[in-house]
Amino acid sequence: MLLLQFSTSHYCRKARLALGYKGISYQTENLTPGLHILRVKPLTGLTTLPVLLPQIVGQPQAIGDSTEIFKFLESYQPEPTLFLPNSEQQAQAAMLEDWLDESIGTATRFVYYQFRAGEGKDIDPSLFSQMVIKIVRQQYGINDTTVELAKKRLAHALLLLSMYWQKGDYLVGSRLSIADIAAAALLTPLALIPDYRQAYPQIFARIINIHQLCGEPLPPGLEDLGAQGLRPIRS
Repeated sequence: MLLLQFSTSHYCRKARLALGYKGISYQTENLTPGLHILRVKPLTGLTTLPVLLPQIVGQPQAIGDSTEIFKFLESYQPEPTLFLPNSEQQAQAAMLEDWLDESIGTATRFVYYQFRAGEGKDIDPSLFSQMVIKIVRQQYGINDTTVELAKKRLAHALLLLSMYWQKGDYLVGSRLSIADIAAAALLTPLALIPDYRQAYPQIFARIINIHQLCGEPLPPGLEDLGAQGLRPIRS
C-alpha cells in the first residue's frame, strides 16, 4: 500500500498509526503543500491528505480522509481490530474521533503554526519551512485572535482527555480504539511546545505508549521522553 501524505501532518500520522497497529506493510510518498492538489484531486475529488492507495487487485484505487482509511483497514484486515466489539462503546469512540478530527486537530494546528512562526521559528528557520508556515497561516486564517480561541478549546480538551486516561489506558473500553489513535496523532504537534509538555505529562506519556504499540516512530519533541522507559500499554 502507498500512503500519500505531508510528512509533518498530524492527520497523516493518524493513518500511519492505524496501519502500524494493523501490522500492514506500506510505503509513503511525501507531497509538497499546494502542489499536492495536482496529485490528489484526480484520485479522490478532494484536496486533503492523507490518501491511501491500496494497489491491490479487487480493492479501491484510492481512499481519502483518515476516518475512511480506518473503515477500509478494518474491512481489509479485521484483526487486530480498531473498532470496539460493544456497539455502544464503538459509537462513543467514533464520536470522540469525530470531535478530535473536527475541533481538536484544528485547534492544535492553529497553536502549533503560531508557535512555529514565533518562539519556535528556530526549529527550522529554512526559507522553505517558513514559506510553508506562512502559506498555512494564511490558508487557515491563523492569527492572534483565532489562536486564543484555539488555546481555550485545547485547554478544555486536554483536561477532558486527562480525566479519561486517568481512569485507564484507553479512552473507551479496555482496548485501543480509533479514539486513542486520533488523540495520539492529533495532539502530537504540541510536543514541540514546552508549555504543553510541562503542563500535561500524562497526556504525552499516553501518546508515547500508543506510538510504541503501533510501531510508529515518536514525533519530534518526544524522542527523549520515550527513551526513559515509560510503562507500556497492551492492546
